[in-house]
Amino acid sequence: MPRTRSYSRVTREALTMLGKLIRIGRAERGLTAQDLADRAGISRTTLSSIEKGAAGPEIGIVLEVASLVGVRLFDHDERTLKMHNARLDEKLTLLPKSVRHTVKEVDDDF
Repeated sequence: MPRTRSYSRVTREALTMLGKLIRIGRAERGLTAQDLADRAGISRTTLSSIEKGAAGPEIGIVLEVASLVGVRLFDHDERTLKMHNARLDEKLTLLPKSVRHTVKEVDDDF
């Protein structure tokens, strides 16, 4: 029996809010649900799930739909996002490749 993934209240609220923002953006642009679904290359059912705040749709699809209706998830334009991504790449190169838990040496000297 597959286990259902549970999400925190904050995550559920954020998904609901994003769905509403997408629906408002779609309406403000005069797009039908089918128009937006076609532009995003998804089914109308998937778009409906996104607009209802469901956690199931892939994050890339949700970001694409948000972008198509002008929902800005970051307070930056494309150039600024690229600059921030470059800075994050630099930071990532300075971090260790993996994180290892320190192993305590056993003191077996009685």
